Amino acid sequence: MTAPRVQIRALRPDAIVPRYQTPHSAGLDLHAAIDAPVTLAPGERTAIGTGLAFALPPGYEGQVRPRSGLARDHGVTLANAPGTLDADYRGELTILIINHGTQPVTLEPKQRIAQLVIAPFVQAELALVDELPASERGAGGFGSTGR
Repeated sequence: MTAPRVQIRALRPDAIVPRYQTPHSAGLDLHAAIDAPVTLAPGERTAIGTGLAFALPPGYEGQVRPRSGLARDHGVTLANAPGTLDADYRGELTILIINHGTQPVTLEPKQRIAQLVIAPFVQAELALVDELPASERGAGGFGSTGR
């Protein structure tokens, strides 16, 4: 499989181009492009810019995901996890961060704040019908398939 070519534009001189941290990493680390530290109180959320804009090839999306270390150590995650970077969006990739922890958390300039996974997707052909085909599960909702 050929890797998709993703074009990246730095919107500020201090923006850090993301990279895979290991040969088998699925996500590219995204860094905070901020001029000064930002402190989030418990329950507070904010938008942190990456200083980067992307051009993904058609048929691909960028999945913006939390960093596990921030979640484990501080309760910090993404307010819209996972976020979606569409192939036709050309503005700055901004990360919506929320502090679910019990203590204030300070994010520093250039700190790794999220990760970006580039993934293929399909757009479905939608068909409005009067009735759906039967299935074993039917309309069973939350917890209906067992525990």
